[in-house]
Amino acid sequence: MVFIKFKGRTISRGCAEGEVLLSTDPISFLGSVDPKTGIVIEEKHSLVGKSIKGKVLIFPHGKGSTVGSYVMYQLKKNGAAPAAIINVETEPIVAVGAIISEIPLVDKLEQNPYEVLKNGDLVMVNGSEGYIELIKQENGKNEE
Repeated sequence: MVFIKFKGRTISRGCAEGEVLLSTDPISFLGSVDPKTGIVIEEKHSLVGKSIKGKVLIFPHGKGSTVGSYVMYQLKKNGAAPAAIINVETEPIVAVGAIISEIPLVDKLEQNPYEVLKNGDLVMVNGSEGYIELIKQENGKNEE
C-alpha cells in the first residue's frame, strides 16, 4: 500500500497518528482551550465546543499570549493535548509549547493542508523527519 506523503518543516520532533481536526481560525491556547479538557471554549472560534484531545490539530498559526506555551504543556500533563499539530506557518508561542510538551509539529507543507486533508482523515505526523502521511481518508478509502 502506498501512502500519500507531504514534506514539511520540522518544528517539534516525534511521531504521532490521529484523526484530523481542521481549524481555519488561528488558536490562542490561553483563553481558547480549556487546559483540563482540551475543549475549545473561545466563542466565535470555528472549533468552539470541540475537543482537540488526541487529534492531529491543523490550524494556520497561533495567536496571543506567550503563556499559551505553558497552556499547551498543561494540556499534555492533563492528557488533553492534541496528538500532533500541523500549521501553515508556526510562530514561537506554538513552537515552544509543542517542544516542551513533546507534541510532534510540522509546518510549511509542500501542499496546502486545507486543500488535501479533511476532518476525520487519519494521518501520521513525523516531526522528526519533517513529513506527514495520509493513511486513510474520512470516507473510509485507503490511499493506494
